[in-house]
Amino acid sequence: METVQPRAVIVGIQLQHDTNFAYSMEELRNLADACDIEVAAELSQKSSRVNPSHYLGTGKIQELALLMEQHEATVAIFNDELSPSQIRNLEAALDREVIDRTILILNIFAQRAKTKEAQLQVEVAQLQYMLPRLSGLRDSLGRQGGGSGLKNRGAGETKLELDRRRIEERISALQLELQVQVSRRQIQRKQRHKNEVPVVCLVGYTNTGKSSLMNTLVETYHPGSGKGVLAKDMLFATLETSVRSIELPGRKTFLLTDTVGFVSQLPHHLVKAFRSTLEEVTEADLLIHVVDIADPQHEQHMAVTRETLKALGADNIPTVYACNKADLTGQPYPQVEENSVTLSALQNRGIKELVTLIRSRIFTDYIQCEILVPFDQGSLVSYFNEHADVQAVSYEEQGTRLKLECRAADYERFKDDFIELPQ
Repeated sequence: METVQPRAVIVGIQLQHDTNFAYSMEELRNLADACDIEVAAELSQKSSRVNPSHYLGTGKIQELALLMEQHEATVAIFNDELSPSQIRNLEAALDREVIDRTILILNIFAQRAKTKEAQLQVEVAQLQYMLPRLSGLRDSLGRQGGGSGLKNRGAGETKLELDRRRIEERISALQLELQVQVSRRQIQRKQRHKNEVPVVCLVGYTNTGKSSLMNTLVETYHPGSGKGVLAKDMLFATLETSVRSIELPGRKTFLLTDTVGFVSQLPHHLVKAFRSTLEEVTEADLLIHVVDIADPQHEQHMAVTRETLKALGADNIPTVYACNKADLTGQPYPQVEENSVTLSALQNRGIKELVTLIRSRIFTDYIQCEILVPFDQGSLVSYFNEHADVQAVSYEEQGTRLKLECRAADYERFKDDFIELPQ
C-alpha cells in the first residue's frame, strides 16, 4: 500500500532581537522534508516571550487550528523544544499531533542510523527526551505508531507500554551497551596515538559536503581502493564516524575522520548521546571546517559549527577552512588564502591545494638531514626507508649515506647510531 505523506503547518515565535528567525523557519521546513513531511503552511508570531502554558497566545492557537483545517494538516511542528505541559495543552486545543524541532531531528537521526553504535545513541537520546513527556506525548506517540510518517524506530512502538521505571532501566541498559562501544573506540584512539599518526577531522554544518570531500581525498591518493563513504545531498547523511588513512607522497600519512554534521539548536540529548562519537573531534590534531559557500546562509552555518565545537571543548584545535561547492557560485577557484582553500570536492579541484595546507599544519616536526649509517646498522636503513622520505642513497666505505626528511623524534631516537654529515 502507498503511504500517504503527512501534511504539516510549521509554527514559530520571533522574539525581540532575533535576526535569524526567517532562516530557522526555512531550516525547519528542510528538517520536515528530511522526515518525509509535506509543509502545507507556516504560522509565526512576534512576541517578547514564549507563552509558558501554550507556547502561542490564545488568538494564534485559534488561527493555527483554522489553518490546519484549511490545509488538511495532521501535524503541527513547532520551531522550539516544547515542555511536556505545552505539548499536552496544544494537543488538547488543536486535537492534532504536535511535535517540536527536537523530536523532528531525533526522528531523522533514527531513520539515518545504520551502525549499532549510532542506533544505540539515537535510542538513548529519544528515551531521555520522552521520559519527562510521557503524559503529554501519549496521544501523539500513538498516532506516530499508527503510521504518521515519523519512524521512531528502535524506541517507538514500545513507548506506550513502558512506564517511567522501565524506560529508566532501558536507558541504563543501553548506556552499558554503549560503554562497550566507547571502550573499543578509545582503544583504537590510543593505538593511533601510539603510532604517532596525525589525526585530521572534517567538521561542519550538515550537508556541506564533508563525506564527498573525504571520498575525493581517498580516491585521489588511493585510487580504486573502494574505501569511500556514503555521500548524499541530504541532511544528516552521516551519523557514523568514519576513519580513513591518507598516505601522501614522501612517506607522510595522516588519518582523516568524517563526523556527524551540525545543525542549529542541535538537541542537547543528541549532543550528550553522541558525545563518545564526537570525542574524535576533540582529540584531532587539525580540524577541516567544511563550508558550503554556495549556501546564502553559510556564515550562520559557520557560527553554529563554532558554537558546537566550543560546547565540545574543541574550539582551541588548529583549524583550516575548506570552502566547498565553489562550482555552484560562479566565482573563480581554486583560491588559496592563509587559512582556507576555495574548492569543489565534486569537481576534484582545489584538493591538492588543501592537502598542501594540511601538510604545512600537521607535519611541522620533520627535518631535512644527511646521515651516514654504518653497515652493521642495516636495520636502521630499512626503518628510514619505511618511515621517512629517503631522497638519495649512496654507499661509502664506512656505510650507507642517506639524504632524507624524517621526524625530529626519529632523528633524536637514533642519532647515536649514525653519523650526521654536513649538507
